[in-house]
Amino acid sequence: MTKPLKPKLDIIVLVSPHFNVSATTSFVDPFRVANYLSGSTRFTWTYVSDAGGQVESSSGLVVETAALDDIIKKKPWLVLVSTSWTPERHGTPQFKLALLNWKASGAILGGLDTGAIVLANAGLLKGKTATVHYEHIDAFAEVAPDTTVSENMFVTDGKVFTCCGGTAATDLGLRLVHSVVGESIANASARYLFHHQVRGEDQSQNPKTVEPLGYVTSGLVRDAIDLMEAHLETVLSIPAISERLQVSQRQLSRLFQQYVHKSPVEYYRDIRLDRARGLVTQTELKFSEIAQASGFNGQVHFSRAYRQRFGLTPTADRVEGRVPFEFRAWPMFKPDLKPEGA
Repeated sequence: MTKPLKPKLDIIVLVSPHFNVSATTSFVDPFRVANYLSGSTRFTWTYVSDAGGQVESSSGLVVETAALDDIIKKKPWLVLVSTSWTPERHGTPQFKLALLNWKASGAILGGLDTGAIVLANAGLLKGKTATVHYEHIDAFAEVAPDTTVSENMFVTDGKVFTCCGGTAATDLGLRLVHSVVGESIANASARYLFHHQVRGEDQSQNPKTVEPLGYVTSGLVRDAIDLMEAHLETVLSIPAISERLQVSQRQLSRLFQQYVHKSPVEYYRDIRLDRARGLVTQTELKFSEIAQASGFNGQVHFSRAYRQRFGLTPTADRVEGRVPFEFRAWPMFKPDLKPEGA
């Protein structure tokens, strides 16, 4: 007796202009390899955009897409929203309706890179835990107050998953393959992709052990940075940090110069400004609120420090920062400009 053929599982990949093609194909590739190694087309996928046609990725690679209108009546197994820059622009009423209809039909929904922001704007992350690329974590927490924000590489919550992007998309894709075709094909797919260690949900986007290239950073420097990152709004003084770590200010300064090539004051100020920049370019918060959230006593002081670091005012950056990086007419950092004071 012939065994009945298993149904194909359709994947819809919704992409927006300047999406991250590497992360997107990293997610899709495990399904392609699983098809190849199993000798059957168990998974199919379609790249889709609002209007259809060619969509250019952030690296300049162009992808041909189907129009949302042409596939909106399909009942896919999985829908992935892959956005990067300006995710708030990719939430048209039609787009949101499609996501809600697919949810109602039982589809698994996912967000890649900043895709979680699109899902949140569609009301699909209320009461759930989700993640985005670490660059957008603070903005995500502001725009999705009813969502628990995680800094893990990927999160699954019921039939919704979110992923920070990059190679973490391969880990997630392999785990989804495993859920359908089992351990043998999933492991073979991982080996085929030279992805010899498949990471789990509990993996942080920024693990604080060894640096990616194997270099070792001073434990004292890492501990000082942890304290700084935990006190971006209520700023600790460098003497207070030194006292907590039981190290002299002079020793701490020497270690910072050795490992990060900045003084502790400069480093602390820069990460506060980096957080501020995310809030300026990715949210509609008032600048006074952003200044306070970044540990600055006044908006004038904040604006001056911001311009010194990024070369333009918060007001100008709110406009230009929504333009993909490669199209900006200004440098992101001004390395020759020294910040003023503490």
